[in-house]
Amino acid sequence: MSLYQFPFSSSRLSLPSGHGLAYLDEGQGETVVMLHGNPSWSYLYRNLIPRLSRRYRCLVPDHLGCGRSDKPREYPYCLASHIDNLEFLLDTLSVRRCLLVVHDWGGAIGMGWAVRHPERVTGLVVMNTAAFPSRRLPLRIALCRLPLLGPILVQGLNAFARAAVFMAVHGRMDPRVARGFLHPYDSWEARRAILAFVRDIPMEPEHPSWPVLQEVEQGLVRLAGHPMLICWGGRDFCFQRTFYDQWRRRFPEAAGHWFEEAGHYLLEDALEPVSELILSFARDCHDRK
Repeated sequence: MSLYQFPFSSSRLSLPSGHGLAYLDEGQGETVVMLHGNPSWSYLYRNLIPRLSRRYRCLVPDHLGCGRSDKPREYPYCLASHIDNLEFLLDTLSVRRCLLVVHDWGGAIGMGWAVRHPERVTGLVVMNTAAFPSRRLPLRIALCRLPLLGPILVQGLNAFARAAVFMAVHGRMDPRVARGFLHPYDSWEARRAILAFVRDIPMEPEHPSWPVLQEVEQGLVRLAGHPMLICWGGRDFCFQRTFYDQWRRRFPEAAGHWFEEAGHYLLEDALEPVSELILSFARDCHDRK
């Protein structure tokens, strides 16, 4: 593990499907739940966890098919199932209230849970993500959705995950960090969920996850009045300014911070200022409780 600096042991939960969901459980106190996206895993939060776990309990799951979680061949890797898995995890661990930190696909998944249980949310930290439909899809992602080319690129060549270690940061990623992001995705089978996430982006009403995402979007009004911190990497090729502006319009009371020189992996490019903002925000949320 020292090859990529991840000094955490994962716990495991058996889901109703019988598959194992891995998660980190660090620290004690009020709960902070951190959700990653695609093609990352709980490793994304490795530098934030030590800062928060001195005062809070940090729960950081790997979505099924990602990180240290099981990667079953036959499984409906879709938005609805990921939301259900998160709900099962938090119910099983008796998490009554939590601060929710979301990034990338973690936004749709986390907000999907939050709109079901707004009374259990103490606050929301939103980083380079969406929880509402968009018609915009970068060409480089669209290519990975093609029926024949997609599996070759994503599962065969690992192009989606490999590209992220260059394109998701503004600066050059340390090779050891890049190895950490790529470590769980070392074979065709291990990259099944990466392809599934790409295919699960709902671009039209006929897509199976479109109504699920619409339901999440419509439920965002239930989170009005909840404290929200929006931190955004301005160099994100996918979640560009229009997404940030949408969050600001939907939650005008939220505190918004734009980091012009940071990419999609905001916690890689702007760790210190973002982590300080999250720490301060967490203290305010839990002091307000």
